[in-house]
Amino acid sequence: MKISLLHIAEPWLARLPPERRLLAVQFLRFVVIGTMGFGWDTGVVYATAPALGPYYAGIVSYLVAGTMNWLLNRIWTYRHVPHGAMHRQLAAFLLANSVGLVLNRGAYFTLIATVPLCHDHLVIPVAVGGLCGMFVNFYLSRRLVFR
Repeated sequence: MKISLLHIAEPWLARLPPERRLLAVQFLRFVVIGTMGFGWDTGVVYATAPALGPYYAGIVSYLVAGTMNWLLNRIWTYRHVPHGAMHRQLAAFLLANSVGLVLNRGAYFTLIATVPLCHDHLVIPVAVGGLCGMFVNFYLSRRLVFR
């Protein structure tokens, strides 16, 4: 038996009006991909922080995770939306998500600078930063990139 997030959420989704159902499905998929992005973000931070320091590692990891998130959102979350040229859409995604970047990396940098536990355990500020930017990134991605 195949179990997926959408299968688990099906009873909840069925109660939504049809015009909200697509939005809810897209958001759930965006969250699943964002969770994978958290893994890439964390992995790149830990892989590059010894050489670059936590601040530059955070920038590099955001670009890697952002690129992977864009690609998977293009393929899965917004697969029924017409897509333009990949390089233009990636640039639009990264630009649209720059507001989320400020929230995400702002929280990341602030926690590293002010909370010793976060400086020693980078996974914490990566997670907090991701949550801070998630809703803004979803809204702007849906409205400006995948429309």
